[in-house]
Amino acid sequence: MVPDDGSSTDDVASPDARSPDASGTASNDFLAPGDDAPADLVDVLVYGLVGGIAGSVLSFVPLATVLGGAVAGYLCGGRSADALKTGTVAGVVMTLPFAAVVVFLLFFLGIAGAPAEFGIIALLVVGLAAAYTLGSGIVGGLLGHYLRGRL
Repeated sequence: MVPDDGSSTDDVASPDARSPDASGTASNDFLAPGDDAPADLVDVLVYGLVGGIAGSVLSFVPLATVLGGAVAGYLCGGRSADALKTGTVAGVVMTLPFAAVVVFLLFFLGIAGAPAEFGIIALLVVGLAAAYTLGSGIVGGLLGHYLRGRL
């Protein structure tokens, strides 16, 4: 027998269908279930550290800084502002090994009598590399947050 209300018996709600939450509003597609609350500061720092370590370990892969930020943003959850914070922490963590090596080299080159212009150029390069690493960590954090809501 065919139902007369226009609906078919095959109409079953898909698991990704938008449904109202407890407050009666439709859930946001960018948030996984339970992610509508802001993340704690400890979570931001821990997952930022994990993402920074992952990005440093994967440094031989192109765009590893984005991957590190994405790991941090995916693991942290929360809101998009938390993803920005977590990506920033991951970017800072990924910048530290590079900055430590450059400072170490500049220290020994300074003892060896390298000209001051070399140090100024090296600091400019370190600043640009730090800005790239930090910026791509932030972009990766937002990408990870987006993927968490989609996967």
